Amino acid sequence: MTEEPYRWLEAIGNRREYIRDQLKGGTPVFALSRPEGILLVGVGQGASKVFEIYDRHGFAALGHPVDIEKIRQAAIEAAHMEGFNRSARDVTLRRLIGFALSTTLKNAFEQIYSPPIIVESIFAEVGDAPEEDVIVRVHFDGNHRYESNGIVVAHTDSKQEEEAAGWLRQQIKQNDSLSRAGSLCLAAWRHLIDGKPFAELQPPSDAVNKVNGKIVEAALLDRKLPGPVHYRPVDLAKFNN
Repeated sequence: MTEEPYRWLEAIGNRREYIRDQLKGGTPVFALSRPEGILLVGVGQGASKVFEIYDRHGFAALGHPVDIEKIRQAAIEAAHMEGFNRSARDVTLRRLIGFALSTTLKNAFEQIYSPPIIVESIFAEVGDAPEEDVIVRVHFDGNHRYESNGIVVAHTDSKQEEEAAGWLRQQIKQNDSLSRAGSLCLAAWRHLIDGKPFAELQPPSDAVNKVNGKIVEAALLDRKLPGPVHYRPVDLAKFNN
């Protein structure tokens, strides 16, 4: 009996390594708090990486498409339940993460005899002003952190993830257009895919639109849109201005 806790810890460690290994082929996603709203950017092979969750909420993720859809559905269901029981304005990201999504991911991760959820993600909630935006980096095991600096990257390598976010913070200015901000995200995306150190990366002089034949997805949680729904897809031509 005394060996059981150690066996469980070993199994959890193996499970963590398995998930990380499965995530290695995933490509990063980005969230940026901008004067216009929160910009979400992802690059994929056809399967969606950027989603609407609720009126003021969005989601960007990498991982297994089936598992991304599981988390998307869980987030939508939790948001609609919260909106039904309270009001649409009472649906907050802090409640969704704290009472629903984090618990769902943690339970799935620790149930060692069931398939894991292979997803790394970013959730976002747009406020009336940039300082009211909420962006959360959520890991496959339910661990999460709220980011206050307005730029979040989700990737399979935590060190490279932080390097990319740091580089973007240095390069993106408040008066940059969405086109410029999106172009810098794509430059960071390519550098992460190539596995190069960000000390070598110079900001592009023009729009970056070469993504190796993959599909760029972008959406804006537009704080200026009238009505309750603030999510809108961003025209990909914006990246070519």
